[in-house]
Amino acid sequence: MTHSVLLAEDDRPIRTALERALTLEGYRVTAVADGIQALATAHRERPDVILLDVMMPGIDGLQVCQVLRAEEDRTPILMLTARVGTADRIAGLDAGADDYVVKPFEVEEVFARLRALLRRTTAGPAASGDRGAGSAEAGEAYDARAAGSGVVEAADLRIDGPSRRAWRGERELELTRTEFELLELLARNAGIVLDHATIYDRIWGYDFGPGSKNLAVYVGYLRRKVDVPGSRPLIHTVRGVGYVLRED
Repeated sequence: MTHSVLLAEDDRPIRTALERALTLEGYRVTAVADGIQALATAHRERPDVILLDVMMPGIDGLQVCQVLRAEEDRTPILMLTARVGTADRIAGLDAGADDYVVKPFEVEEVFARLRALLRRTTAGPAASGDRGAGSAEAGEAYDARAAGSGVVEAADLRIDGPSRRAWRGERELELTRTEFELLELLARNAGIVLDHATIYDRIWGYDFGPGSKNLAVYVGYLRRKVDVPGSRPLIHTVRGVGYVLRED
């Protein structure tokens, strides 16, 4: 199956190089140079995945992402950014991006992240049916990419997989695709410590490596939405190992 990619990048050498590399990799690529063209193309062509530069003239990548999400367009978005600060990465996640790559990057990393986003989009429901929170054995975490077959409850969290909605108590959580899958994975394994490698594999489909801060950024942002002031913290760090959802 040939997947279509919308590439929005204002730097001509980078755009040309990526377009050529993606085409050689087997993707059908539409390349544009600014945010206005990106929105028009996304509306017209409905690509399978969007590769979006943050800094573009007119409408930047964050604004493009925000507009598409406001329109309830759930097309996977991979952001390209030269900004390496945590606040900048959080801004991309807040806008609704699913993942990001920091410039300068290796094209193989872009390919890997695109494959992971497309796998998560095309994966069907779990063939084995629903498993309740805490039912997974240690080292056999539930696969969030195959989840979505019922309601999961853990502590005062309620997660509806089919509708991709989540609540803490009576408060509905506004989550991006990746945040939802990460929370669902933790909730389905409530009380079980999931190591970094397991989470990377279940959510992204590959391991970013020991030096990556990608997971920490997502967990930190998820905590800001789930563990609000005045509520009992549910998402805990187990130093040197990973993360666990539990009510202490």
